[in-house]
Amino acid sequence: MEFRDAVKISLTNLRANKVRSFLTMLGLVIGITSIIIIMSVGAGAQSLIVNQIKGFGTDLISVMPGSSDESGPPASVLGIVITTLKYEDAQALEKKQNVEYVAAAAAYITGQGTISWRDVNLEATYTGTTANHTEVEESKVTMGRFFDEAEEKSISRVVVLGPAMAEDLFGQQDPIGETIKIEKHAFKVIGVMEERGVVGLENQDNKIFVPLITAQKLLVGVDYVTLIRVKVGNTDYVDQSMEEIRQTLREQHNIDDPTDDDFSVRSAAQALEIVTTITDALKFFLAAVGGLALVVGGIGIMNIMLIAVNERIREIGLRKAVGARNIHLITQFLVETVVITVVAGAVGIIIGATFSGLVAAVANFLDYDWDFIVSFQSIFLGLGVSSLIGIVFGLYPALKTSKIDPIDALRYE
Repeated sequence: MEFRDAVKISLTNLRANKVRSFLTMLGLVIGITSIIIIMSVGAGAQSLIVNQIKGFGTDLISVMPGSSDESGPPASVLGIVITTLKYEDAQALEKKQNVEYVAAAAAYITGQGTISWRDVNLEATYTGTTANHTEVEESKVTMGRFFDEAEEKSISRVVVLGPAMAEDLFGQQDPIGETIKIEKHAFKVIGVMEERGVVGLENQDNKIFVPLITAQKLLVGVDYVTLIRVKVGNTDYVDQSMEEIRQTLREQHNIDDPTDDDFSVRSAAQALEIVTTITDALKFFLAAVGGLALVVGGIGIMNIMLIAVNERIREIGLRKAVGARNIHLITQFLVETVVITVVAGAVGIIIGATFSGLVAAVANFLDYDWDFIVSFQSIFLGLGVSSLIGIVFGLYPALKTSKIDPIDALRYE
């Protein structure tokens, strides 16, 4: 029997038992669909995070409180409150005698509270920062101005709004010069930032900026900062600048042994590497979990093929009686199983890719930089795994046909 004939017979049997064929393939379709979605959505989510980190620029160095292994995230990223970084640390890092190629440095603290103007009340997150914020993050003010160094160092009650926040509070009215309240404290609006969208997984247009010391003493009630960003004037000297930052902070904190560091210094390149490693591991772990559905689907296929063997015993006996060899029967049942699994794999790939495309479209509609990725690797994996499952789980039913005696098969009722 030629392979082409075996495929034709297989397709004929599939059409003759449509419901059973559908139920047989369903488990495998779900498994393949899951793997395609996990691989594609995982790659899209990874691209979102990577693109967001790149959006900050490769000339930025982040300093976070708490020590960490070079290949792992700082403790502060995990939600642990650490108070080792101070405003004075940011001031020290701005000095060229400490960090030769520094262009600017900005410190940050965040808090949450009620923002109100007249009868409008919003729950929002505000950011206390320094006057260099616009230079460090290359952002601009489209209306009014940003606060200056004198306002940064005093308890000045001034505020700069993101464009979306300004619209939410004031609508189409000019906000400059108006007074809003953050909690119970009055602040004068002196500026509105330009639109930036989502950067670093945060919507920059919804932000509220107040001078750092004001946020520390008046709003949050702390004397530490949660982040310092340092902008390097020349990206060729990022590594050198990182080492100079470490040395400066050790002097600031009276640390003699580097193993006692109470801070973490990360460049954008390191952040990308860490994020890529973590998301790759998570993506393949989820794909492995999705692969369990393939095993379940394979077991279902084997059960159905065993039933098919029992239903077709007389046919098998007749074919043996007219000269069919065992290899012909084994090939026939293996081909039928592989055809079922390949069709199921193709359907699963189409459904998975379609769903992944919808996820990417929705994410991009919401202004997230999400790439639609269905790699040849995932398609090859889907078809390859489904074919392998067809061979592995179809082998036992196929071998069972070779043990059937043709005389007994012809008498089988």
